[in-house]
Amino acid sequence: MVTELPRKEAAVIGVGWAGGIIAAELAKEGIEVIGLERGAERTIDDFIMQKDELKYAVRYDLMQDLSKETLTFRNDRDMRALPMRQLGSFLLGTDLGGAGVHWNGVCPRFFPYDFEIRSQTIDRYGEDKIPEDMPLQDWGISYDEMEEHFAHFDATIGTSGEDNEMTPWRSTEFPTPPMVETPAIRMFKEASSNLGLHPYQGPSANLSEAYTNPDGKTIQQCQYCSFCERFGCDYQAKSDPIITVIPTARETGNFELRTHANVRRVSYDGERTDGVYFIDTRTGEEFFQPADIVILTTYVMNNNRLLLQSEIGTPYDPDTQTGVIGKNYCYQIMASVQGFFEEQFNLYAGAGALSGQLEDYNADNFDHSELDFIHGGTISLSQTGIRPINTNPVPPGTKQWGSEFKEANAHYLFRTLSLGSQGASMPYVNNYLDLDPTYTDSLGDPLLRMTYNFTEQDRNLAAHQTERMREIMQEMGASDIVANPDIGDYNIRPYQTTHNTGGVIMGADPDTSAVNNYLQMWDCENLFVVGASAFPNNSGYNPTPTVGALSYRAVEGIKQYYENPGPLA
Repeated sequence: MVTELPRKEAAVIGVGWAGGIIAAELAKEGIEVIGLERGAERTIDDFIMQKDELKYAVRYDLMQDLSKETLTFRNDRDMRALPMRQLGSFLLGTDLGGAGVHWNGVCPRFFPYDFEIRSQTIDRYGEDKIPEDMPLQDWGISYDEMEEHFAHFDATIGTSGEDNEMTPWRSTEFPTPPMVETPAIRMFKEASSNLGLHPYQGPSANLSEAYTNPDGKTIQQCQYCSFCERFGCDYQAKSDPIITVIPTARETGNFELRTHANVRRVSYDGERTDGVYFIDTRTGEEFFQPADIVILTTYVMNNNRLLLQSEIGTPYDPDTQTGVIGKNYCYQIMASVQGFFEEQFNLYAGAGALSGQLEDYNADNFDHSELDFIHGGTISLSQTGIRPINTNPVPPGTKQWGSEFKEANAHYLFRTLSLGSQGASMPYVNNYLDLDPTYTDSLGDPLLRMTYNFTEQDRNLAAHQTERMREIMQEMGASDIVANPDIGDYNIRPYQTTHNTGGVIMGADPDTSAVNNYLQMWDCENLFVVGASAFPNNSGYNPTPTVGALSYRAVEGIKQYYENPGPLA
C-alpha cells in the first residue's frame, strides 16, 4: 500500500550541492520545498576527530553501498555488462550533502569554448576537425550568459584564488585570497614559467581565510590537515552543502528534509509529473510525494536511471543515434607524471585544492591545427597531503615488498612529486547509459548499464599532456621520471576521478537534447533535471562549479515557471 503525503509546491530529489542550492533559493522565495534524500543526515559533529584513513579513504564510509544498488559496465556493445561489485574508478557518494561533503574543493570555471564547443571548433578548424562518430554539440547557452551564476556560486562558497590570463573572464574578484604557495608548488611554477607557460595558484573551496557568505554562513580558514577528499571537514573550512545552502534552506521555515527516502519513480502522464514514489529505506514502506514541480538532483547516474525507469524522454539508441536519455556519457581523461627528487618536501601537510596549475594546454588555448584531438586539460601539481595507507611511492625497478621496498618508501615518501592532467572528455556514439536487461537492485529495479571506452581522441590527448608534463618535470630537476603516455582501454576498477557527466544533456534542440538551458525537460515541463548529467561534453576541469552555476541558472527558470507555467524555451 502506498501512503500519499501532503502536496508540496516543489520536490527536490537528492540534497547535495545542486539540490541544496535549489532548495535554498526556492525556499527564500516563499516556495514550499521538500527535499528527499535517500541517505542519512550528516552534520559536522559526525566528522570531529575523525581523521581516519581506513574508515573513509579505504572503506568508503561516505560512499554508496554497492550491495544494494550499483551499475553494470562494459567497454563495448559486444561485451556482457557485469555489476560493479567494488567502488573503483569513481566514488558514488551517499547521505546528506552527497559528493559535496567528500569532494576536494577544486573550483575552476568551464571555458567559453566548452559552452559553444561545436561552433567554435568549426569556426577555427573547419567541420572536418570533428570525427563523424563524435556527436559534439553546443550547450544552448554561452559562458557570458552563465558568468553571473558562476559568480553567485563563488560568493556562496567563498572561493579562494587569483586571476590568470589563461582562465575565463570574471565580473567579480575572488571572495578570498589564494591558498599558500608551498615549496613544491613554487618549484612547479618556476619550472613552468621557465618554459614560457602561465602557472597560477588554483581556485579552492578550502578557504585561505574565514569568510561569511551573503546568506550569513561562515566557512572557516583551512588548517592544511590533508583530510579533504573522501572526508568531511570537521573544521568547517571546506565549503560543502551541510554548512552553507542546506542550513540556509532550513532557516526559511519553507524547507522540509526527509532522509532515508529512496525515490524509485517519477510519476508521469505523458506530459507532466505530479510527484514521485519513494521507499523509506529503514522500514520498506512506500510513499507518494505529490508536487507541483519536481527537480532531480541525484547525481549523474541516478538522474539518468530515474528518467529511464520512469519512461520520461526517449532512450538513446546507438544504432540509429536517435533518442536523448543516456546520450553523450563522458568522463575525464587522466594522465600523470611522477618525479623522484633528492630534495625533501613537507608533503604531510596539504589540502584538497591546494595546487599550482596552468591552462596553456586546456580548452582551445593552444593551436590544434596539426594535432589529432580537440580540447585539452589542466596541468597541476596538487599538494593534497600524503596519508600512510595509500601513499607508497618508490622509483622504477624497486621491489614491491620486503626490506628494499620499505627502505625506498621511507626515503622517497617526502621526495616524490606528481603532475596531473585532467583531460576533457568528448562524446562518442558508442559511449552511453541505459538500463541493464539482466541485473536489478535490492528492490528489483533494473540497474543502470554503462557502455564506455576511451577513444583515439582520448588516447591522443593523454599522450600529448603526458609529454608536456614530462617537460615540466624535467625542468623541475627530478632525478627519475615515470611517465606512461598510453592509457589503453578504460578500466572501471582503479580509481581515476569522480567526474562523470552527461546522459541528460542540455541544448537548444529537443531532437538532440533532453533539457533546455534552464534544465527543464523538453518532454515534461514541470520536471527539471539538474547536475553534470546536463553536460554535452566534459571539460578539462573539475565539474562542480559548473554544476553550481547551472543550479542557479535552473533556479531562475523554476521561479519563472512557478509564476507562469509552461515551456521556458
